[in-house]
Amino acid sequence: MTLSGFWRSALDPERVMQVGVVRWQDGVRQPREEQLTVEEPFEIRIGEQSLAVIMRTPGNDRELALGFLFSEGLIQSAEDVLRIEDALDADGLPLPNVLKVILRNQQQQQALQTHQATFERHFAVSASCGLCGKNSIADLLYTTPALEPDTFRVREAVFYDLAAQLRARQTVFSHTGGLHAAGIFTQIGELQLLREDVGRHNAVDKLVGHALLHGLYPYRERILMVSGRTSFEIIQKALLARIPCIVAISAPSSLAVELAEKSGITLIGFLRDRSMNVYTHPERIVP
Repeated sequence: MTLSGFWRSALDPERVMQVGVVRWQDGVRQPREEQLTVEEPFEIRIGEQSLAVIMRTPGNDRELALGFLFSEGLIQSAEDVLRIEDALDADGLPLPNVLKVILRNQQQQQALQTHQATFERHFAVSASCGLCGKNSIADLLYTTPALEPDTFRVREAVFYDLAAQLRARQTVFSHTGGLHAAGIFTQIGELQLLREDVGRHNAVDKLVGHALLHGLYPYRERILMVSGRTSFEIIQKALLARIPCIVAISAPSSLAVELAEKSGITLIGFLRDRSMNVYTHPERIVP
C-alpha cells in the first residue's frame, strides 16, 4: 500500500499538515489520515547577513526573532531594533521563513555582521536546544542581576487551574498532540498570552518577543507556565524577562533549580491535580 504524502490541513494550513499513515490495531491495518505539527527552518538575518537558523513551528515569527535576539544578549531592548521586515529574493519577492532585522545602531549592526561567525548559534539548531554561550550560572548572574525582593504573592489554589487553561487554549496541540506551550498568567490566574511551538524554548522566546513588541516588558508580577520539563535555559529566559514565578507540569533539572534559587525565581514542578512541588522561593505562595 502506498501512502499519499503530505498536504496542508484546512484546520490550520500554516501550522498543521496532514499525512497518510497505516494504522495497526489488534492485528488489523487500515489507511487513515493523521495531522502533524509543521516544523520548518526559520532564518534570522542582521541586515543582509545570516545570523541563525532555528527549527520552529511557523507563526509569530517577528516575536520569535525579537525574543531570540534579546535572549541571546544581542539586543538590550526593543529600542535597539529599527524594524523587522521580510527578506527579499533577487526578484524583490519575500523569501519564505526569512526575516531581516535592522538595528537602530548601525555600528552595532556592522559589528554583528562582521563577527557573526563567532556566535555559536550561526548554524541550524534543533528546536529543543537552549541558549548557547552561557556556560555557568555565575556568568549569567554577572550580566543579569537576580530579581529584587518583592511582595508578589499567589494563592496556592490559583496554580491548580493553570494547566487546564493552558491546555484549553492549545489549538494546534488539540489537532496534532505534538507541540509545547508556554503561557503568561496574572497573579490571580488569568491567562494573558499563549504561544505554541515544537520547541519549548521557542514558545518562551515568542512570549518575550511579544512583550518587547507591545511595550509589556518586563513581565513583573506574572506567572510563566511551560508544558513539559523546566531546563536551565527556560529559567534564563524568565530571568531576562524578569518573571518571578515559573510553573511546569514535569520536573526541573538540577541546574534549573540552582539558577532559580540564586536568581530569586519561584520554581514549581509536577503540577498535577491538587498538588505541586515548590523547589525555590516558596515565600511567594500563600494559602
